[in-house]
Amino acid sequence: MKLNDLLVSTGIEPKSVLVLRHRPFEPRFRKILPWLAAERPDLYNAYQQTQGEKLEKSMVGAGYVASFIGHEPGKAIFVGLYGIGQSQRLTFEEYWQVVAYNEMKALGMRGFTEEDGRSSILFFNLALTDFYAQWKGKLVVGWPPPERSCWRRAHKNDIPVLAILEESALAAGMPLWDEIGLTWDQLAVLPSRWQTTLSQWRGIYFIFDAADGKGYVGSAYGTDNILGRWLNYSTSGHGGNRRLKGRDHRNFQFSILQRVSPDMSAEDVIRLEAKWKERLHTRYPHGLNDN
Repeated sequence: MKLNDLLVSTGIEPKSVLVLRHRPFEPRFRKILPWLAAERPDLYNAYQQTQGEKLEKSMVGAGYVASFIGHEPGKAIFVGLYGIGQSQRLTFEEYWQVVAYNEMKALGMRGFTEEDGRSSILFFNLALTDFYAQWKGKLVVGWPPPERSCWRRAHKNDIPVLAILEESALAAGMPLWDEIGLTWDQLAVLPSRWQTTLSQWRGIYFIFDAADGKGYVGSAYGTDNILGRWLNYSTSGHGGNRRLKGRDHRNFQFSILQRVSPDMSAEDVIRLEAKWKERLHTRYPHGLNDN
């Protein structure tokens, strides 16, 4: 079975479809683009609503974009089929007035810069269709060479369907607790599966300020456990901690030092927290803990 077979079966002419395989060159943003597709479809769509000049010209006369994310070498994961509507031209200044682009810049996207050599960019109105919506994150296709080519015309390419997964590949499973490392910006776009797991974990966590190398040790044992504490930081930037206030929270990096039993008493968790403060020397003035 080919992608074109799926298009034809729903009455869509392959000649009207451009197939996009998103694989951002920015490593940090590439890591979380699947998260955006799963959790923040508004940001994901904003990302693909502007394109390089060559693709931009082809989109003007096309009817749809079939949107995929680079999965593995030679493969791509389906996100959705979007109808191409009207476009408007944005200057550099107008582009950066769009909230979504500033959000994604904080997540590692470069975006439209003056170094691109053009004074404006087209912004396309892309509307998600219901084309095989149940296969979002599950439909895996092969990507014909060359690997670096990020888009194709559907009717000129044989794009094979390789697999239909049981679960979405857009939100990867949780890493081991001692392998978690998240930036402050990433807390706002955590996959739902990650959130569910973090809400069940109690433990001792560490916040590293990359600006000056100082650290903060905290404990989580209340409502929603580690998730609850980290979402508090995501909202406030400082979580109510005096030594974190006034610092640029965009430099904060979050990890877990120790996971504890879900029935461990608050007193025992706090005792472990104090031990970690001693080991890592995070009490002021060497670190960011007040006590």
